[in-house]
Amino acid sequence: MKSKPVLELADIKIIAAAAEAEALKNNWAVTIAIVDDGGHLLHLQRLDGAAPISAHIAPAKANTAAMGQRESKIYEDVINGGRASFLSAPYIQGMLEGGVPIMKDGQCLGAVGVSGVKSAEDAQIARAGIASIGL
Repeated sequence: MKSKPVLELADIKIIAAAAEAEALKNNWAVTIAIVDDGGHLLHLQRLDGAAPISAHIAPAKANTAAMGQRESKIYEDVINGGRASFLSAPYIQGMLEGGVPIMKDGQCLGAVGVSGVKSAEDAQIARAGIASIGL
């Protein structure tokens, strides 16, 4: 049997605080979602001024990144590259940049999804959150 690291509540709080700090530093109104390795929502925070729809998009991006164990941008690139049939893939809803998996020693621990600004900026916020726990 193998052992696998898991996110703890303390980790979630650190990631969330760092992601929020990155967003506020840049005056970006976003929603930040953190999920576990199964895509289950652990944290959701909609900053002041963030569009209501972002509270649906951020968890979808996080879920996609966790379930696929890769950045959600990969799916966006596949679709933009002409493989529109990928839109029918089951359980994948957030196929836009901004979902970043939390990886440790080749294992996916969960993901951070952000929505509210340009997709590359969403990903920047997610990465800042993940970096705060040394990953």
